[in-house]
Amino acid sequence: MAIESSTFSPHRSGWEAFTLLRGNELVRRYPFLRDGAPLRREAEWVGILRAGALPGGAVLADVYESVRTEIGLALEAQGPFDGVLLDIHGAMSVLGYADAEADLARAVRAAVGPSCLVSASMDLHGNVSRELAATVDLIACHRMAAHEDDDEARQRAATDLLRRIDGSGRPHKAWVQVPVLLPGEKTSTRLEPAKGIYADVARVAALDGVLDASVWVGYGWADEPRCRAAVVVMGDDPAVITREAERLARRYWDARDEFEFVAPAGSYDECLEAVLASDARPFVLSDSGDNPMAGGAGDVTWTLARLLAEPAFAVPPADGGRSAIYASLPDAEAARAVADAGVDAVVEVRAGARVDDGPQGPLTLRGVVEHVRLDDPVGGTVCVVAVGGLRVILTERRRPYHLESDFTAIGLDPRGTDVVVVKIGNLETELYDMAEDWMLMLTPGGVDQDLHRLRHTNLGGPVHPFDPPEAFGPGPDLTPNLL
Repeated sequence: MAIESSTFSPHRSGWEAFTLLRGNELVRRYPFLRDGAPLRREAEWVGILRAGALPGGAVLADVYESVRTEIGLALEAQGPFDGVLLDIHGAMSVLGYADAEADLARAVRAAVGPSCLVSASMDLHGNVSRELAATVDLIACHRMAAHEDDDEARQRAATDLLRRIDGSGRPHKAWVQVPVLLPGEKTSTRLEPAKGIYADVARVAALDGVLDASVWVGYGWADEPRCRAAVVVMGDDPAVITREAERLARRYWDARDEFEFVAPAGSYDECLEAVLASDARPFVLSDSGDNPMAGGAGDVTWTLARLLAEPAFAVPPADGGRSAIYASLPDAEAARAVADAGVDAVVEVRAGARVDDGPQGPLTLRGVVEHVRLDDPVGGTVCVVAVGGLRVILTERRRPYHLESDFTAIGLDPRGTDVVVVKIGNLETELYDMAEDWMLMLTPGGVDQDLHRLRHTNLGGPVHPFDPPEAFGPGPDLTPNLL
């Protein structure tokens, strides 16, 4: 069960958020398990259930409990199994639960029994509590942010599982949490110090006596005691894995003040000033506080309200203005109303802030309908409304805009646009390559990059940067637990 959930967003993730896969459809989801792939031939793979969702708010308890129950019953009914590949994110928050992934791992363990090996694949922005690390037998995470190695990490977890089933058995695990919690946009592996730290992870994983090594950043937009960085080194030489886990944890702690945003960052006003002074095209602005791919509600209107009032976008380029795209604003009622009006219609609708109305509230969108699509597989009904030089993408459901084709499919040309504003944090690879320049806007919302504005109260600290240096005394105890 895989979702990233902000506890600071009022959004709630129900059944509508999840896509369910079972059986061979689930097995074929993984490239390394498709017909002809070497790992596919090494075992009989059975697809139990995958409930996957775009990031969002906390999961409703009854939805989580139903998924957990089905997984447990199916494992019991279709087993016995030699191993389980548990594909989780690590930052799933469930209403009423403090450590949802550990709870799910316990349910899996109860269903398959003590002799079956369980290998967990995770996102590096997940959280690894001691209970989770102790409940599973193997555990691994991505080594790249932005994520470009998702399937490689899952394949590594599957490969480790098969190798240990073949006779090596359970490895030792050296686990330690590091009391640091940073937003993902400060830990890009494209930049130091994360670049060097994750290169070191790969080096440790290749040492004799080590099976695998992982460093988790943790998830900054949940307020739970498990939320912090963590290190796990697995292998058959307890002395080596303990030494290397402590060394990685110490390196991460020592670098805690060196992490910087992945791009120049600033307030809305600072970013607009930079945009208007630049000839770069497109200049991409990241409306980071409401990023739906980090758990934001996606319908915060704070930034759009300011763009609509910006004189530079009030008229199209032909009349001396600037062109801009805003991607996007989810509002089912407004999207359907605009679609019903049709292309070329002049519309006026109230839109946005249906879920997260904290920073701004709904706004009035007046403009001309330029495009309508009724069958977007993610966004449902998708409309483009032109307001002067600004094109606003209005969607029925939350939808990320990460690919050039996301824009061209609805008649937009991002490469030929002066400013592209996307609800994202760190730019995904295609956006990053397309942008001539970009900045991270530090905007409000459920995934605000300024973690201090969110007011965490349940971390069970001290945790950097929330607590002063004196709270850590001479420094945290980074001695690994050998599990």
